[in-house]
Amino acid sequence: MTAVAVILVLLPPALFVYAYFGYPLILRILSGVPVGSAAGNGSDRREDSDWPPVSISLPAYNEEARLAGTLDALLALDYPPHRLEIVVVSDASSDRTDEIASGYADRGVRLLRLPERGGKVAAENYAASRLTHGIVVNTDATIRIPPEALKPLIRAFDDPAVGVASGRDVSVASVEDEANQAESGYVGYEMKVRSLETGAGGIVGASGCFYAILRELHEPPFPPHLSRDFASCLNAREAGYRSVSVDEAICFVPRTGSLEREYRRKVRTMARGLATLWFKRSLLNPFRYGRFAWMLWSHKLARWLVPLMVPVAVAALAGLAWSGSRLAAVLLALSAAGTLAGFAAWRWAERSSAPGPVASLGYAFAANFAGIAAWWQFLVSGSQAVWEPTRRA
Repeated sequence: MTAVAVILVLLPPALFVYAYFGYPLILRILSGVPVGSAAGNGSDRREDSDWPPVSISLPAYNEEARLAGTLDALLALDYPPHRLEIVVVSDASSDRTDEIASGYADRGVRLLRLPERGGKVAAENYAASRLTHGIVVNTDATIRIPPEALKPLIRAFDDPAVGVASGRDVSVASVEDEANQAESGYVGYEMKVRSLETGAGGIVGASGCFYAILRELHEPPFPPHLSRDFASCLNAREAGYRSVSVDEAICFVPRTGSLEREYRRKVRTMARGLATLWFKRSLLNPFRYGRFAWMLWSHKLARWLVPLMVPVAVAALAGLAWSGSRLAAVLLALSAAGTLAGFAAWRWAERSSAPGPVASLGYAFAANFAGIAAWWQFLVSGSQAVWEPTRRA
């Protein structure tokens, strides 16, 4: 039993080192020079009529404060207007969202409204069969897409093997508000991993803020309590396509101004991700899906198992300490001290917007605690289709 306890103690740090350092290193070896974009040269001078027609799907729930700015940005995209369809999908909004969207009708924006609130995926399901064009771009009202970002994303589909093209998130905040700065570092790390995955064969999850997908893959209805952006790459692989990350296709994602809101967002997204992975668990079979299955295990499941195994490791340490191991007793005491320090850093980071190592520690602790809460939600209560969206500046 002692050997089993030691293995359980070592498992969380081993998983952490592999998932966050070993896996990217292996990807770099497999990909050679990282290929972040499958889009080719940014100086593409093709005629307007040569660009494929695109439908932009914009689900929105009570976004009166942001919708006009988002639509102005979408209408300013450097893409032939006659090849672009913009559809706002109101999730039974109760504010002025529908009125604002209708005000853009003379500029080609179309409004669809759900009869009752069903959540983002339900809104996407409702819109999917009502979109016109063969490539669907999914985005939301909380982010900004610069004018030059759409063409590189669509150019990825010049490769007939590509079924999904994901944009590159850039986490931003106002000059006056540097709250939750550690989020920016994590987002940057995640984008680098996706760039390496693209070079090694393809990504296993797309950015929910900005990604494009073939309509044939997007149109089938998807369970509303799951994560469609994560599942887009899984659906593509099942259909024989690959998914890529396009470095030139930037979207600016405002950081949440509160670590508490970021914590709730992480619990929700990870719980939905776990439910989605369980729904598509056949893709974890390496004998059928080869490298993709290994990447799915490494990028998603290995990371998600780290917080789940921490309480197990602590329990194993307690058992070793009870059996007389002085080293285990010391490590258990250090774990307790680290937990208290993590909670203190979390609360300090919640109250202060100043960046620094304490704020980073608070973010890391909150993220791992969110992982434990997400596992609990997934195993006990399941994920929910409807929630209050994270409001960003």
